[in-house]
Amino acid sequence: MYAEFTDDLVTGNEMIDTQHKELICKINDLLKSCEERSNQSGAARMLNFLADYTEYHFNEEEALQESINYPGIKEHKEKHEELRRTVQELHEMLTEEEGPTDAFVEKVSEKVRDWLYYHIQTFDRSVAEFKFMRDNAERI
Repeated sequence: MYAEFTDDLVTGNEMIDTQHKELICKINDLLKSCEERSNQSGAARMLNFLADYTEYHFNEEEALQESINYPGIKEHKEKHEELRRTVQELHEMLTEEEGPTDAFVEKVSEKVRDWLYYHIQTFDRSVAEFKFMRDNAERI
């Protein structure tokens, strides 16, 4: 099942939402490459693109959190580390299994797609809400 950017993933922060849409595209690119089960190099390339974009996104998100003095930044960074470890495990799995197996696809779905959905709906939304409240304190 492919990832989809739905209304429940909107944080209200344009930068974060735009990057989340791109992350979802990268996840789907990886899943599509896995449909060609024998294509280890294609899956590895897509996993690398996902890893690179994830790193870019995390750096942007963490810089935003630092700029607004977000109080939950430590916990947020720890959650980012979880996904980094998962991507590393996926690299190892892809190499060991010599291609994208059913188990690999399942792990992408459960440990990347589902992780991202939960992370956006909880951690990222709280950052966006904190920023909005901070920037609009006079309106509250």
